[in-house]
Amino acid sequence: MLRDAVERGLIPIVRVRGRPSGPWTIEDRMRHHDVPGVQIAVIEGGEVAWTAGYGELERGSGRCVDERSRFQAASISKPVTALAVLRLVDRGALSLDQPVNERLRSWRVPENEFTVARPVTLRALLSHTAGTTVSGFPGYASGVELPSLRQILEGEPPANTPAVRVDSPVGERFRYSGGGTTIVQLLLTEVVGQPFPELMRDLVLAPLGMRDSTFAQPLPSGLRASAATAHERGAPVSGGWNTYPEMAAAGLWTTAEDLGRFVIGLQQARRGARGSLLSPELAREMFTPPNGGPVGLGPAIEVEGRSIRFAHSGGNRGFSGRFVGDADRGQGAVVLTNADRAMVFVGEALNAVGDVAGWPDYVAPERDTSAVPAATLARYVGSYRSAELGTIAIRIDGDRLYARLPWSEDAEMLASADRSFFFEDSRAEAEFGGDALDRGTLTLRQGDQTVIAVREGA
Repeated sequence: MLRDAVERGLIPIVRVRGRPSGPWTIEDRMRHHDVPGVQIAVIEGGEVAWTAGYGELERGSGRCVDERSRFQAASISKPVTALAVLRLVDRGALSLDQPVNERLRSWRVPENEFTVARPVTLRALLSHTAGTTVSGFPGYASGVELPSLRQILEGEPPANTPAVRVDSPVGERFRYSGGGTTIVQLLLTEVVGQPFPELMRDLVLAPLGMRDSTFAQPLPSGLRASAATAHERGAPVSGGWNTYPEMAAAGLWTTAEDLGRFVIGLQQARRGARGSLLSPELAREMFTPPNGGPVGLGPAIEVEGRSIRFAHSGGNRGFSGRFVGDADRGQGAVVLTNADRAMVFVGEALNAVGDVAGWPDYVAPERDTSAVPAATLARYVGSYRSAELGTIAIRIDGDRLYARLPWSEDAEMLASADRSFFFEDSRAEAEFGGDALDRGTLTLRQGDQTVIAVREGA
């Protein structure tokens, strides 16, 4: 693959007829999206074909991003943690279907009607179907007292998030939960008998050759010089970045190349390559979402036409990134940034790789829009709530409708019909329904996944 073709080939996640559709250069889109620094790795033929850094570690510092600069991977930490769990399952040290309370010692999942009916297991936690609360973690600013793992799980000071509890049926439906992944973190440390950064080094990072990666939180002083500074709305975060004691859910520091090695490791395990970290049987389970949900045992699973891809996005304070790997071909890419509102840029960069590399069914076809009167759009404004995604806020600005979604703070909704909409920054579709448009539902679809949100106050 020609690296310069990718660097000059950024295109929208969803191309809209009549709107600018590129191709643009990486530098152009970094300026457009206010992204100070970027790191990219491209996988071709089952190996990291090339990796590169662009921009600055900290805006105005003159320190350039290179191939070994470290970025916070945020929620990409979760599938990396899942690989450690599955390696222990392979060894017989853990079971995916044993109740986790039978192995936890210092803290246990509080029992209630949901856990009595069906206990929480590692399979449910890794696939976000355990009914656990707390979707994500804001982290802790530099110099702030850090909570223990037990304080995080109990929601006790100085923890800045509520207690992790089970508040819906276990194993029945997908609901993203960093709180559930934090239960996994505690279980791993108690079963293995090592601090979390050390066991992750031994089980995953070192075997895959992820030499520039660590789960250590706070980041050791000797690694700070190579670390990217977090940026919020283009400005450096005071103290450099937040610390995440919720290491399994959000604590990985890494490089695009190292995450490329992780992607390749999963591809090798899936095809049963010699020396793989997982047995083919467990690799297949990792790539199989329970109950038809969007997430397997760690990575999100995306089916588009002839292709099965595994992926995960991440967003910590001042960092955004994503990896994508083809489950059956030795292709993929990783994009990491030190900016908070950068997921559209990340998608454009991944589209460039997919377009140049010829990933099957990856680049979406061009879409047409439909004119909808502002008065009709105004009737959709409000808050809609679903068990899976929480509250989705819809607002109007002139004749344009916007949604605040878990993956996008302010996503414009483009009409394909009076009630039907799509987005430029994702492949999700939205439809408003109900007997009365101002007292109805919002249905979101992406791939074969459907979420229905009900208007609050209706």
